[in-house]
Amino acid sequence: MKLIKLVKRVTALLLTVSALAVLCAGCGNGGEGSAEADTVLGSGRSVLRIISGSENAELEPVLEKFAQQEKIRIEMTYKGSLDIMRLLGEEEIPYDAVWPASSLWLSVGDEAHRVKHAESVSISPVVFGIRQSLAKELGFVGREVSVRDLLAAIQSGKLRFCMTSATQSNSGASAYIGFLYALLGNPEVITAQNLQSEELKTQMRELLSGVERSSGSSDWLKDMFLEGDYDAMVNYECLMIEANRELEERGEETLYVVYPYDGLSLADSPLGYVDQGDDGQEELFLKLQEYLLSGEIQNEIQRTGRRTGYTGVSEENMDVFRADWGLQPERVLSPIKMPAADVLFECLNLYQTDFKKPSLNVYCLDYSGSMSGKGNEQLVEAMEQLLIQENARQNFLQASQDEVNILIPFSGEVIDTYTAVGNGSQLEALYDRVKDQQVGGGTDMYAAAVRGLELLKEYDLTQYTPAIILLTDGQSGGSFYEFEDAYMELGAEIPVFSIMFGDADETQLEELANYTNARVFDGRENLTEAFRSVKGYN
Repeated sequence: MKLIKLVKRVTALLLTVSALAVLCAGCGNGGEGSAEADTVLGSGRSVLRIISGSENAELEPVLEKFAQQEKIRIEMTYKGSLDIMRLLGEEEIPYDAVWPASSLWLSVGDEAHRVKHAESVSISPVVFGIRQSLAKELGFVGREVSVRDLLAAIQSGKLRFCMTSATQSNSGASAYIGFLYALLGNPEVITAQNLQSEELKTQMRELLSGVERSSGSSDWLKDMFLEGDYDAMVNYECLMIEANRELEERGEETLYVVYPYDGLSLADSPLGYVDQGDDGQEELFLKLQEYLLSGEIQNEIQRTGRRTGYTGVSEENMDVFRADWGLQPERVLSPIKMPAADVLFECLNLYQTDFKKPSLNVYCLDYSGSMSGKGNEQLVEAMEQLLIQENARQNFLQASQDEVNILIPFSGEVIDTYTAVGNGSQLEALYDRVKDQQVGGGTDMYAAAVRGLELLKEYDLTQYTPAIILLTDGQSGGSFYEFEDAYMELGAEIPVFSIMFGDADETQLEELANYTNARVFDGRENLTEAFRSVKGYN
């Protein structure tokens, strides 16, 4: 046991050093006005600001080449497709272009028709990737597999998988809509009446009970999978290829790709211009779009594992789509028909409140003296958006009747613990606790996280999607090693997501995130948005 602990400690240290190196490497990228961009490509006075799905991060070398060629700067900000949909409904859109994973989110979100020149840049089906040995054991290798075949494997306890949240990310939403079509017997289009089927409700709950870890981002789901010990994930075909390349380089077992033939959904990656009346920006956008759709660049895009049409890939790129990984480059892709907007939203509401495995959230919230005033006000406002269900519903973050929310306020020690089950009055009362808690004292986030781990022992964690969500604005006392000991004693992989606020020590938070295969969110600019984002990960 001591050897295991030592290995974990060394691993955590190395991961933290690595994370800091990455952070430092990005410090010099941004130019003037690029503070909110995740990535800045090229340099120059002319700027194209693009808000994009995370899966397009892999195309940055292609965009960099254009930026250098044209002597411009491209600022990429990555958000979930549903966030992009919501942005399109706002009065101000601070971007020149939008690039969601699917045209669905443009058609649903752009009610004012401000997006023009939208063209599909690439196509990627949403598929299952299953460890080769397990896929063989399940009998999925070399044959067509249905959603009901996958359901049967889940019901037997043989298949568990990772998937992005259907209410936060396109890959999860697309897979979920595909599941609905298949379980309903593939109607021409899903209707509100279809969703009332008790058989559908039972089967969908059983299917989603197989979800082992969730995520709000497709690209981060791939990274999480590669850092963890999981058997399968649902994601874009192109991200499966990227994952397999890394697994093969590491000498580890690769994934076998399964295309659920009766519920296969596609991401068509449309790039559209946000018309703000600036002819110069429109001309620059059209130049970028023409470049991305040119034959040479479309071929480069295919080399990343993305298709550029519905009827297969070019002969020279067949080697990317390897048959021994289960990939089918010659498969003709027929997209399912997405439901009408009102039915789509009802599908997403049902996913959040009735179908998905209930969340088990442990909120460790900093009430130290440095949070006094504005910090505490922002904390209360952020939690109001999650705990008051009328607010949570606006972002598809509402609780289910079986969800568990635990509040652990802390300062220099744990102040108290409060628990609410379900989505009713107990949850409203939990918000009152957040609002009325007094501020003062030092900071020991480790003590709060350890208390959270102790409370999780009281639950059958296989029945929930558990997470500890930690907010702090200061450098913490206490000991990481005490947390580590408690974590190993629990014997389950519980992600500890951190929200950085004020002068929080990023090193400490990254150490916790790396050790638990989680991530750190930056709440310094917008604490409410940070809480909404982290909640989308379970």
